[in-house]
Amino acid sequence: MEAAAEPGNLAGVQHIILVLSGKGGVGKSTISTELALALRQAGKKVGILDVDLCGPSIPRMLRAQGKAVHQCDGGWVPVFVDREQSISLMSVGFLLEQPDEAVVWRGPKKNALIKQFVSDVAWGQLDYLVVDTPPGTSDEHMAAVEALRPYRPLGALVVTTPQAVSVGDVRRELTFCRKTGLRVLGVVENMSGFTCPHCAECTSVFSRGGGEELARLAGVPFLGSVPLDPALTRSLEEGRDFIQEFPGSPAFPALAAIAQKILDAMPAQAS
Repeated sequence: MEAAAEPGNLAGVQHIILVLSGKGGVGKSTISTELALALRQAGKKVGILDVDLCGPSIPRMLRAQGKAVHQCDGGWVPVFVDREQSISLMSVGFLLEQPDEAVVWRGPKKNALIKQFVSDVAWGQLDYLVVDTPPGTSDEHMAAVEALRPYRPLGALVVTTPQAVSVGDVRRELTFCRKTGLRVLGVVENMSGFTCPHCAECTSVFSRGGGEELARLAGVPFLGSVPLDPALTRSLEEGRDFIQEFPGSPAFPALAAIAQKILDAMPAQAS
């Protein structure tokens, strides 16, 4: 167990952000990807670790499906998803023979892979590592938190949608953070409105303000609301260049502001 505290492949990583959600379908993987892109726009070098073992969607979003993961002396080499090599990605999706192959594994095998991802990916120098987790509060979350705990500073970003049912599930996620001693950087409300592609007006399709109220009641920061952008959704569905199209989206200013709040909240360097 003592070896777990060795810096190893995470020695060059300044900050780690776990992205959590109480339930599926709230756009957690999309927020993880968009946050990584917004941090990159702010001049940071970013890695994405996709430990959503049963739904590894980030390789598709970043047009990295089918890329090979190579071994080096330090372990697995993550896949660079942009020409500038400022965003690197590691996902279970790279280890599957077919993109739609199901990961039918019991808990111990999943937990072992998460620990291996933490210890055996050669990230090199990163300002931020964004970790996309499965929905809920399973033992996979415990495995991720325990494996990452020695590497500080470690913080959690909690994603919700405005509806009461999602907010209720996220309340449990915040309880999980409290029980595991995980610092909550803040709550992000996703899908908080629909941005019309023609007139750019933002309409509240669902109820509104649930994420902000939840953050207030839990005593954690509310980082902001991100609107639904049908053009960006279509970009993902059609496999277009999400990295290039994201800065032109109405979601971009919201994510850029959230990224700036995270930059301001994090200490200047790892202690």
